[in-house]
Amino acid sequence: VQLVESGGDLVQAGGSLKLSCTGSGFSFASSDIGWWRQAPGKAREAVSCISSSDGSTWYADDVKGRFVISRDNAKNMVYLQMNSLDPEDAGVYYCVTDVQTRPASRRALQHMAAMGYWGQGTQVTVSS
Repeated sequence: VQLVESGGDLVQAGGSLKLSCTGSGFSFASSDIGWWRQAPGKAREAVSCISSSDGSTWYADDVKGRFVISRDNAKNMVYLQMNSLDPEDAGVYYCVTDVQTRPASRRALQHMAAMGYWGQGTQVTVSS
């Protein structure tokens, strides 16, 4: 199983970024994918996930309405569109999967993190 993130960059507060996660070595179309982030000196945070079985999505409260997760199974890609970025959104963003599927939820994303596979991360920097 391999996950590779891309799209991280330096952006001004209020700006947008689109992160990508591509997967290989597993049945991507049948696997839920999620995003976590970690800022220096802070705990890891659950951000969002998308179910492969029903297309449902879950977002952390502090990104709801600003971030949109989507997937393109034909390309083995999951995207995280991030709008209205704030310096608090800065950190390394990781995609994860546990090669399972269920309706999207925080619990599902936590399971992916604890029992699944991680990418190497992509850095998002937001300047104020």
